[in-house]
Amino acid sequence: MASTNSGTESNNGHSSSSEPETPQIRPVRMPTMEEIRAQEVWDNCAVRGVVSGVMGGGFGFFMGMLLGSLENPIMQDELTTKQKFIYQAKQMGQRSWSSAKTFAVMGLIFSAVECVVEKSRAKHDMTNTVVAGCATGGAMSARAGPKAACAGCAGFAAFSVFIEKIFDRHG
Repeated sequence: MASTNSGTESNNGHSSSSEPETPQIRPVRMPTMEEIRAQEVWDNCAVRGVVSGVMGGGFGFFMGMLLGSLENPIMQDELTTKQKFIYQAKQMGQRSWSSAKTFAVMGLIFSAVECVVEKSRAKHDMTNTVVAGCATGGAMSARAGPKAACAGCAGFAAFSVFIEKIFDRHG
């Protein structure tokens, strides 16, 4: 009788111990046209730079709000509660705007330079991060002179490599 099978044979009558099981092959999912178009838009270095700049500006705004709220007025004892509140609000606004501009420029420069270097070299490795970090640090500190620009270049490149090692994007 076929129903009293001992479990060592499969449905087709072959022994399961004589043939190794072949792994199931999953079908490859092709991207949709919308996904392809979205990827093409994101591969544009200008788009990537602007988006990073906007996101950096938002991050800088909230960091400025946080750090601005921690500052205490020098003449704290002489101010009324209303004056303290107004002073605190002005400090938060000034610090937020300043940090938003700084982080927006930093995000735009770093992302755009990394994208351009990656496309020109046709490689996705740590060198792109080093070059982008150097360009960003140098540009951010260029107003202070050539020594500061070199120090900014080296410092931001080292910081960028450190962050890349933590997130292991190029591993």
